[in-house]
Amino acid sequence: MTALADRLSLRRTASLTRWNMVLLSRNRLALFYAAVMPLLPLALLLTGERGSASVGAGAIVTMFLVIALFPVYYNVLAQFVSRRDELVLKRMRTGETRDTELLASVALPGALIALVLSAVALPISVALGQSLPVNPLLYMALAVLAVIMFSAFAYWTAAWTKNAEAAQLTSMPIIILASLGPLTNSIPEMADRLRDVLSLTPGAALSDLVRIGWFGLDGPGAEQATLTFAETWGQAAGPLVVMAAWTYVAVVLARRSMRWEPRA
Repeated sequence: MTALADRLSLRRTASLTRWNMVLLSRNRLALFYAAVMPLLPLALLLTGERGSASVGAGAIVTMFLVIALFPVYYNVLAQFVSRRDELVLKRMRTGETRDTELLASVALPGALIALVLSAVALPISVALGQSLPVNPLLYMALAVLAVIMFSAFAYWTAAWTKNAEAAQLTSMPIIILASLGPLTNSIPEMADRLRDVLSLTPGAALSDLVRIGWFGLDGPGAEQATLTFAETWGQAAGPLVVMAAWTYVAVVLARRSMRWEPRA
């Protein structure tokens, strides 16, 4: 416990997080992308049959993907690179501030926004005709894993991102990797071999966990809830392992490639 306290001061972390949140709030465009745009896909719930599980799953999956990519991934990437290029991180590391505190404080504003949006989506979806999640614990686990995984991916991407402007290009591989995954459920006629490959992407795992944990849907193309609370755990084991594996890989890659100063 003492060793952990040496590495992380909650007071300093909270202070740095508040500072980063203030900076984010002053950038109106970034704040819109982080706090407003992720909820826009819920408008899809107004299309099709009210309360339809298939329509609801598509809307919630899209919302979760936008939450993971904008308030978390792209925001953390851009903020970290900007602070690094301005030598803010270098100066702060010469004082009492620990590396873990710097990393946590950059990631926490986006993480908190993402978790709040995930919670806000529940009453909005219910008001638009959807039922409550079949397994709310899976929904919570998805939100937390997505925040950790995409934050780590952001720090890894920062290693080869020269400046904040370049982040628009260097972020594309992760955005594409995440965006291809939901196709496994939106295209039932997809070839099995291609589906098997895409099912191992973080986006596919995210999509599966939404469909299983919220809607109780069993397999691609399913339109009616068939899984009970207990059955969702067994069905979600595969996607949870995929997300956990990607989270581990992202954390390891981020630790090995971390750069605190701009390239010479």
